[in-house]
Amino acid sequence: MSEPPNDSMPQPPEPTAADGRAAGAAPVEHAEVQALERPHPNLLKYYALGSLMLGPFFPFALLPLYFKYHTLRYRFDEQGVSMRWGLLFRREISLNYSRIQDIHLASNIFERWLGLGRVQVQTASGASAAEMTIEGLREYEAVRDYLYSRMRGARRLGRLQPSSPPRASTSGDAVAVALREVAAELAAVRRALEERSGASPSTSSAASSATSSSTSSGPAASLAPPSESSGEAGP
Repeated sequence: MSEPPNDSMPQPPEPTAADGRAAGAAPVEHAEVQALERPHPNLLKYYALGSLMLGPFFPFALLPLYFKYHTLRYRFDEQGVSMRWGLLFRREISLNYSRIQDIHLASNIFERWLGLGRVQVQTASGASAAEMTIEGLREYEAVRDYLYSRMRGARRLGRLQPSSPPRASTSGDAVAVALREVAAELAAVRRALEERSGASPSTSSAASSATSSSTSSGPAASLAPPSESSGEAGP
């Protein structure tokens, strides 16, 4: 006889919307960082507060910062991060994730009051200052975490990828062919010189033997006895 199901047994809790947001927090956070293109409007207020510290030179200090705020653009893609600004003289900085060595967060009292922070990115260039400073962000902690994850992923990918053997270029092939031709010509010249040097000793030995024979026959002729006709002609 089968027993009725026990309704008192604990059942696993059903997933809630909060759990779903927690499970997909990382992709959503990355998407939010990649959607950042401009600094927060409080950055202009921060520039104004900093320019007020210069007193009567306030307009001269605020004018270039005003144009920098309106032209400042960020870009986070799959390869790296870049920022550009400038109206008359445009400046752009681009960094691959594999070049990033360290990331720091910085904010002074005015930035904390405005809810802003700076992300300082350092590379292996050896300079003490940051290679790139991403300022005017309220999501500075999310940007730091995003850059850290991309940096570690780029390093891991670089270790896993095998190093491909270097391929010889066309110019290198041409140089190799020319060197082989020069080596062949030098070998031919060497063989010709060896054949000539092998023939020259025999020629010189024949010449020296002829010279010695002529030299030896000369004194013998001079020591030969006088002929009979010359002896009979005596008194």
